[in-house]
Amino acid sequence: MSVDTVGTVDAPPAGTAGSDLLPFPFSWRGDRTPPEVARLRAEEPVRRVRTIAGDEAWLVSSYALCKQVLEDPRFSLKDTSAPGVPRQYALTIPPEVVNNMGNITGAGLRKAVLKALNPKAPGLVDWMRGHAAELVDRFMAEGAPADLRGQFADPYSAAMHCHILGIPYADAPRLMRSLDIAFMNAACPVTGARLNWDRDISYMTGKLDDPATTGLMAELAALRGDPEYAHLTDEMLATVGVTMFGAGVISTAGFLTMALVSLIQHPELKAELLDDPSLIPAAVHELLRINLSIGDGLPRLATEDVLLGDVLVRKGELALVLVEGANFDPAVFDDPYAVDLTRDNSADHLSFGGGRHYCPATALGRRHAEIALEALLERAPGLDLAVPIEQLVWRTGFMKRIPERLPVMW
Repeated sequence: MSVDTVGTVDAPPAGTAGSDLLPFPFSWRGDRTPPEVARLRAEEPVRRVRTIAGDEAWLVSSYALCKQVLEDPRFSLKDTSAPGVPRQYALTIPPEVVNNMGNITGAGLRKAVLKALNPKAPGLVDWMRGHAAELVDRFMAEGAPADLRGQFADPYSAAMHCHILGIPYADAPRLMRSLDIAFMNAACPVTGARLNWDRDISYMTGKLDDPATTGLMAELAALRGDPEYAHLTDEMLATVGVTMFGAGVISTAGFLTMALVSLIQHPELKAELLDDPSLIPAAVHELLRINLSIGDGLPRLATEDVLLGDVLVRKGELALVLVEGANFDPAVFDDPYAVDLTRDNSADHLSFGGGRHYCPATALGRRHAEIALEALLERAPGLDLAVPIEQLVWRTGFMKRIPERLPVMW
């Protein structure tokens, strides 16, 4: 089936000289691939661009070279937060949190975090099914049109992370308020980001001492009595909770929202899934591959001179992995602008990153989306946009491409 909207490629702009700096990101719209992507991948897969922060970076757009950057230890995520290095945008979190999984591993917490993110944790799938169904029934009872992002994708993702962390679902809105700033792409530091961070750290620190806390936060609190973890401060433990909620919610809700956009754009795909729901896991892999929710490039700083294709990336220079360039690369994915549920390499997409920083919540993210699609297709099989897709308002200056609202009817 052809991707005639998400996969639309307009004619590339003419006269783009290799010495010129292209402004990046190219587009905030999530219903079509930016026209620059296909041209760059074919002609300049390593291309100099100007970031939002005004710095220069190398934009990498072919699958092979994107994968090289993600897997080569000479390209560092941790060092992108160092003082004085080129940046995509101003940091909205403390620099030490940028390499969060590395920090968690270094603190000896990786095992607890991975256990919490396992979709096979007792009762988690049943909980997700029940909550997804409840949310669908609720917005359907209120009547069309509904905002599928605000009334389903966001609260479903937020509640799941509250469940995993063991904090009250009623506290999700206060934590969600921080995300609009925490994941903002701004040229200069944003005052509200630090205020939100301090408030959320204080909240999670309080949960460490709350006897009603369960889940991961209770497990982290219990480590404070173990001599092996005496080096951990309450702030370090609270940081795990804050970053897991923030990064987890924004990633799962962002992907799910955009997957629903893609599903609605392709009624033939929806019909196929309605006819055979067992295809939903395969559909999630393809929806991940064509998904445009990653609004910027995955950043890595070269710690040595590295030859990338025929371009020498110098030590201290910034490389940005263009995930949509890799995921639509025809050298890897046959007919990449088609949604093919029989594609045998759909799972090779780079939407979860790669190398040492491959997302630890991949299985959970997929299961989260599968259950959401099951609930929606079962309860609202006639789901459709309530407005022309051209009327969707796309958020600007944000790490995720998302519509501000996703009005639907059924």
